[in-house]
Amino acid sequence: MGNEERAPRSGPQEELAARLRLLQELSGLGVRALARETGLSSSSLSRYLGGQTVPPWPAVIALCRLVKRDPRPLRPLWERTSNPLPAPPKSSRVVPPVPRNDLPRDAADFTGREAELAAVLATVETHGAVSVDGMAGVGKTCLAVHAAHRLADAYPDGRLYVDLHGFTDGRPPLDPDSALRMLLGALGVPSERVPQEGVEQLAACWRSELARRKVVVVLDNAADAEQVRPLLPGAGPSVALITSRNRLLGLDEVPPVSLDVLGPEESAELLARASGDPGGPDGRLGREPESAAEVLRLCGRLPLALRLAAARLRHRPGWTVGILVERMTQGGAAFDAEFGAALAMSVRQLNRAQARLFRMLGLLPGASFDEYVVAALADVPLHTAQEMLEDLLDAHLVQQPTPDRYRLHDLVHQHARRAAAEQDSAAERERALVRVLDYYVHAASAADAAMPFVSPGRAASAGPVPAALPRFADKNAALSWFVAEYGNLIAAFETAAAVGADAHVCELPRFLRAYFARRCGTTHLNFLFERSLAAAERLGDPLQLAEAHSDLGFARYNAGRTEEAAALYEAAGVGVSEAGDRQAEAELALRRGYLSWDTGHVDEPLALFRRAGELYGEAGSPTGAAYAAAAEAWALLQLGQREEAARLAREVLAVPHADPAWPPRLTARITLGVAVADEEPEEAAEHLRQALELSRDDGHLHNQAWGLNCQGVALRRMGRYEEALASHREAFALLDELFEEHWKIRFLNGYGETCRLAGLPEEALRLHRQALELAPGLGYRYEEALAHEGIATVLDATDPATAAEHREAGRAARRELVGAGR
Repeated sequence: MGNEERAPRSGPQEELAARLRLLQELSGLGVRALARETGLSSSSLSRYLGGQTVPPWPAVIALCRLVKRDPRPLRPLWERTSNPLPAPPKSSRVVPPVPRNDLPRDAADFTGREAELAAVLATVETHGAVSVDGMAGVGKTCLAVHAAHRLADAYPDGRLYVDLHGFTDGRPPLDPDSALRMLLGALGVPSERVPQEGVEQLAACWRSELARRKVVVVLDNAADAEQVRPLLPGAGPSVALITSRNRLLGLDEVPPVSLDVLGPEESAELLARASGDPGGPDGRLGREPESAAEVLRLCGRLPLALRLAAARLRHRPGWTVGILVERMTQGGAAFDAEFGAALAMSVRQLNRAQARLFRMLGLLPGASFDEYVVAALADVPLHTAQEMLEDLLDAHLVQQPTPDRYRLHDLVHQHARRAAAEQDSAAERERALVRVLDYYVHAASAADAAMPFVSPGRAASAGPVPAALPRFADKNAALSWFVAEYGNLIAAFETAAAVGADAHVCELPRFLRAYFARRCGTTHLNFLFERSLAAAERLGDPLQLAEAHSDLGFARYNAGRTEEAAALYEAAGVGVSEAGDRQAEAELALRRGYLSWDTGHVDEPLALFRRAGELYGEAGSPTGAAYAAAAEAWALLQLGQREEAARLAREVLAVPHADPAWPPRLTARITLGVAVADEEPEEAAEHLRQALELSRDDGHLHNQAWGLNCQGVALRRMGRYEEALASHREAFALLDELFEEHWKIRFLNGYGETCRLAGLPEEALRLHRQALELAPGLGYRYEEALAHEGIATVLDATDPATAAEHREAGRAARRELVGAGR
């Protein structure tokens, strides 16, 4: 009889211990050897195996990994033993209501390609991926999308599409980093689970997400194998369909299906179906077989060119096929003789305003666009832009992948750019491009204003405000706009940098800060602000330069690069003082307070937070003052001044704001909940419950982890140790999903103290030691001192000599902070 059968079945903790003993049997190792292999202490492991102590979830994972077993089936049992607090409903952002479907519309007139379609479907079934290659306009995307629609029912967890822009004129191919972030966002993966940097880490996250889903992915217009390789699904049930003008020889694991032009019969059938010709001798094509054959020749039997020619016949019922041929042969030289003739013919049927807009569309820096940016581009009212886009859509010169988004086919885009260069003056093209850059800066500013995640800043000033801007009812609408426009915003930034539009380069990243904080992390924002600072230096405006130093400093701070942040803040301080801008001074003081607190100083951050509040008051910004007051209240709480912290937190809660999850209010609720835990436990529990519920509804994992950890501290102070441990464990389960390790330093010592008081000294010792390992590298001297003190308290009874050494090290760290004059 095995250990699992011998174990009593009186509860989940005993059952979990029995399962862990079975894992030990599979390992064939004794307790000491097993502890050494898994990185656990032998005494803790003995208690886990004996059922005296519930192991932390990472310990269960370590044991399972050692014997190559999946830990996930044990998670429900472990959660029952941990007795966590009831979990509120999942965030709508974390669990989307319906799977994503980004596939473009299937071609209603899809014709021929039976053999190629069968090859694509068979290859997907056997290999999980296929690449479709062929010349421009040959119908690669059409075939891949048609096949994806055929496969859709078998892949219910998502149908994704991304244009990799391998051959888009005027813009570089989409890098794998950006493509992976878009794809992970399309799957609804919370940003906190998306790695901050590193294509390999992103690719691993992507493969991990696909391993538990059935998703079909179309990777359109790939440049080469290196661009595609990180995007492949890997092992699992999901599949990928890739298109490229080149054969992707470097992808040995992905068989190719090559496309040639359509055969004569297929070309004739497509022309007839796309033009609405009934067929037979009585149709227009049947009455003029020689002219019909000439149309096929002029189109080079390319599907895209055939559809464009057919659209002219469909929308011109009075034309004969001979007239169509005459119009096609009147076209001038083009980038592709056959395709260019059909395309130029379609453009010539537009009126003057439509043709001008078509040419201008080639100047847009992004991949897709909406009617707002088109209105700015053409300098026309919004309703006029909408009407002209519909006309271009009918002429098959513009595609509409989703109801509110438009795009140009690569070949059409190339033709539009060349036509603009030939027919429009350089000055007119420059004015149109500047209007587009103006639009993106002001639209981003409007969306940023609807996302109250950072203290408010100055309004956009780069160029005049466009006549039409999107309206954002709330932060969710703004976030959705940022998600849809992210690629375009980055393309606009790159375009502005390329043409020397320094005012736009300087301003645009400022309005992306809140979005980056929610979805993109810090790595790319650091890169953007580096270039923003260089643009500000060229512009020479002292205030802009100071704000650019401050913004880059804040990006460095969020990336854990504290020394660089301090130097940049120092440079910013000189400029904002000279400019006398109270808003900028307040924002800088608040940021310096965050940095000073996290690096372990005491008096200085409190003074900075108070100064920030005064400056925001002088600037007439009550919301900014609330940010400063909330930060001060939290700092006072950490210093043990609970009454003053509670008073200040209540003042922040009294500041009116439409968003219940507004950051100052969330900070105030958490601060108040911990501050009054001793005197008013019911009120404390309610504040913390509300803060946690709001964080979950908001889908913000960082804030959820923070709220759970603080709930654990409050419950500990109420003497409710088991519930406190459950909150801490849930917080760290969330932190394990994040890719910013430095966040853990904020919680480790508090968790360790709870473990000590709950009778888990070894677990407390492990947590304090982990804090001691992390703190020096991050510059968190105050947490380093707390870690030394926590270790000393745990070791007092068993190893007083070592405890004394740690206690003295903690005192030395505190003396160093005080001696620094902070």
